[in-house]
Amino acid sequence: MEKEAGHEAAAMRLDDPWDDALASGWGESDGAGSFAPAGPPGHADPQRGHSAAGIYLEVQRSEAFQEVRRRYRRFVIPATLAFLVWYLAYVVAAITAPGLMARPVAGAVNVAMAAGLGQFLTTFLLTGAYARHARLRRDRAALDLRWETQEMTRGIGR
Repeated sequence: MEKEAGHEAAAMRLDDPWDDALASGWGESDGAGSFAPAGPPGHADPQRGHSAAGIYLEVQRSEAFQEVRRRYRRFVIPATLAFLVWYLAYVVAAITAPGLMARPVAGAVNVAMAAGLGQFLTTFLLTGAYARHARLRRDRAALDLRWETQEMTRGIGR
């Protein structure tokens, strides 16, 4: 059964450039000690035998890729720090101010329970904000890079 599944999986070809990066020579040099292809950025020269590794490194060094990474970091780093501060404030308050955390807010709900539920709410809001930020600021540029890279890797081996 495993053997049959292996043959079926091997016969299936996906045109996703990220799917077989390791199998197509990722991490191997071109023999001259260089990983990046020569020539203008964004173009591979299949006649010179550039590997997928060289193409992916070229894309990684491109300004478009760096801009996608900058946009990602501009959102993720401050959001992560803000959430960690909020979480640690909750833990520190629970340890150092048990009287404050035990104060009732509404009925049986106290400050600790309200803050704990606020942690869940913050998680969902942050997830929504991340998805919106990715959709509006990064997805189009990342998709463009992906298809450009796929076109470049298709030229290998022709």
